[in-house]
Amino acid sequence: MDKAKAQQEIGRLRTEIERHNRLYYVEAKPEISDFEFDKLLERLIALEQEFPELVTPDSPSQRVGGGITKEFPTVIHREPMLSLSNTYSITEVTDFCNRVEKLVEAEGGGTPEYVAELKFDGVAISLLYRDGLLVRGSTRGDGRQGDEITANLKTISTIPLRLDSPGGSLFDSVVSGEIEVRGEVYMRKADFDRLNEERPEEERFANPRNATAGTLKLQDSAEVARRRMHFVAYFLKGIADESTPHIQRLQRLESMGFATGKHYKLCKSVAQVAAFIDEWADKRHTLPYETDGVVLKLNDVTLWDRLGATAKSPRWAIAYKYPAQQAKTVLQGVTFQVGRLGTITPVAELKPVKLAGSTVSRSTLHNFDEIERLGVRVGDYVMIEKSGEVIPKVVSVVLDERPEAADAIEVPEECPECHTKLERPEGEVSWYCPNEEACPAQRRGRILHFASRNALDIQNLGESLVAQLVERGLASDAGDLYKLTLEQLAGLDRMAAKSARNVLDALEKSKTRPYARLLFALGIRHVGAATARELAHACPSIDHLREMGEEELAAVPDIGPVIAASIRDFFAKPWAQAMLEKLAKAGLPMQAGAAKALINNNFEGQSVIFTGGLERHVRQQAEEMVRERGGRIVSSVSKKTTLVVAGSEAGSKLEKAIKLGVKVISEDEFERML
Repeated sequence: MDKAKAQQEIGRLRTEIERHNRLYYVEAKPEISDFEFDKLLERLIALEQEFPELVTPDSPSQRVGGGITKEFPTVIHREPMLSLSNTYSITEVTDFCNRVEKLVEAEGGGTPEYVAELKFDGVAISLLYRDGLLVRGSTRGDGRQGDEITANLKTISTIPLRLDSPGGSLFDSVVSGEIEVRGEVYMRKADFDRLNEERPEEERFANPRNATAGTLKLQDSAEVARRRMHFVAYFLKGIADESTPHIQRLQRLESMGFATGKHYKLCKSVAQVAAFIDEWADKRHTLPYETDGVVLKLNDVTLWDRLGATAKSPRWAIAYKYPAQQAKTVLQGVTFQVGRLGTITPVAELKPVKLAGSTVSRSTLHNFDEIERLGVRVGDYVMIEKSGEVIPKVVSVVLDERPEAADAIEVPEECPECHTKLERPEGEVSWYCPNEEACPAQRRGRILHFASRNALDIQNLGESLVAQLVERGLASDAGDLYKLTLEQLAGLDRMAAKSARNVLDALEKSKTRPYARLLFALGIRHVGAATARELAHACPSIDHLREMGEEELAAVPDIGPVIAASIRDFFAKPWAQAMLEKLAKAGLPMQAGAAKALINNNFEGQSVIFTGGLERHVRQQAEEMVRERGGRIVSSVSKKTTLVVAGSEAGSKLEKAIKLGVKVISEDEFERML
C-alpha cells in the first residue's frame, strides 16, 4: 500500500473507531462487538507503524498509552478550580437559594434558575483544547495549580482527542481558538470490582474514587489504559458567546463528544430543586457508577463573576451531599466471638433492618473500649451505616429513645466457648481466652488459618467442615487433619464420598508446599508470611528454629525482640510440640528444601521492598522473582534498604524511602531488572 492509500485508509479507520467509541461509551448504543472494535484498532496501529509520519495527536491509537512519565510538570490554572461548599441539609440548600436570589435582585436580574446535576464521586481535572485538539490535561491539585497528566488522560475513551464539529457557525465558533473543559474522572462499579479481583486482598482499593486517584498518578500511561476509567464534563469556558446559559453549555458539551451524565435538570424554584434531590436519593444506587450528591449551579453564567467567590468556594454554586446511608434499629443483644489467638470480639445482634439494598442483622462492635465510647446498651435504638456502602457499623445511640430497661454491656467473665476465665494483658484493649489448647473456637481458628490460601492452601476445607471436625473430636489441631480417613469424612453432614476424596487429595497436595509456607501456617503470633520467609532463610529447619534463643532470633532481619519472644513462647507450649510431631510424621516439610539455582544474579546484594499496588504481578510472586535472582525481601524501609518498587497508592514507605535517599523504581523498571 502506498502512502496516499494508507492516509485514506487511516482517515477512514479513525473516523469509524471514534464513532464506535462514542456509541459505546457516551450513548451506550454499541453497534459492534469488542472483538470487532479491537480488530479496527489493530489495523489502524499497524498502518501507523508502517507510516509513522501519518500519526497525529488525535489518533485513537494514542489512547493505548505506552510512554513512561518521569515526573508530572506543574500547571497553573487560568482560573482557580475552586471546591464547592458542601451541605447535608435541604434547609441550607434553601438558604443558599435565598441568598442567590437576593444577590441576583441586587444585580437587577429576575428570578434565578438553577441547574441540578448529579455529583460524581471521582477526581476533578481540567482539559485545554486548541482549535479543537486536546493539548493539555491537568489535575485540580490545590485549586491554583495541579499536575499535567495529558498522557494518562488521553487513554480515557470518553475524553475526545479532537472535538466534534457537526457544522454551522455555532459549532465552528466552539471549536476554534482555546477552550477549557472541566469535569470528573471516575471508575464504574463493575470496572472497580474487576480491578480489585485481580489484586491481592491486602492491596485492594477501598472504593472507586481511591482507585481513580491512584491510577491517575501512575507514571506508565500503558498501565492507566489497562484500567477502564471514564470522564464526565460539567464546565465549558472559552466559547464565543460567554452569555450562553449553563444548561446550554452542557448540551453543547454533548454535541462536542463529551459525556455529561445526562441526569441534569433545569429547576425554576427551590421546590423543584428539593424534588430533584429527593428523586435521586435512592435512584442513584441503580446507576453503574458512584454518586454522592447533587451540585446546584446558577444557570445565568453572566452572573457568576459578579456574584464572585469566597476564598475557597463560588457563591453561585453549592453541593448537597447525601448523608451516609443510615438506618435506625434496636440492639437486641451482644454475642462474643473468639478468634484463633483467643481475642474476644463483641458483635451487635440487631433487629433486622434494610440498609443500602440488603438486610443487616449483625455488626461488629470491635472491642469494649469502642462500646464505652459509644455508650451503647442492650435494648438501645442505634443508628447503623454502611462504611463505603459495604460494611455495616454502629455509629451512634439514639439516647432520647433509650428504654428504661436498657442493660449495660458487661465484659464477660468467661470465654463463651470453653468457659475459661478471660484475661486482659496490660496495655492492650482486647480481652483474651487463655485456654489455647482446648478452646473449640481457637482450635477452629487455627485449623482454618493453617488451611488458608496464603498458608497451605487446602482446598475444600471450609468453616462448616472444620466446625464438624472439632466438634466430633476428629481434629484438635492441624496435625490431626492428616489422620483423617475417607470413611470419617464421608460420614459428616453434607459430605459424600466424592467430597471426602477431594479433601484428602487437597491434604496430600498441601504436603508439597514450601517450608516457609508451613512456618506461616503454624499461626505463631506476629509471624506473617514475610516474617516466615525470613525465618525459613535464617533457620532452615524446625529443629533449628526450636533450639534458637530469644536474642539469636531477635538478630534475624525483620524479627526483633517482640516476635522473638512470641516464637519462643509458641515452642514452649506442649500442644504446639504435639502438633509439630504429627505434622512431621505426616510428611510435611519440616526443613527448607535444597536451594533453587538462581535464574540470574540481577538482584544480588539488593534488599528490596514492594509498596503500593502492582498491576502485572501478584506481590508474593514478584518477591519470589527477586529471591530467584539473588535478592532479599525486607518488610520495612531503613538505611539498609537498597531498592523500593513503588506501585499505585504507594504511601508512607515510599515517603520514607525518598527521605532516606533509597532508590525507587516503577513496576516497568522492575521488569527490566528481572
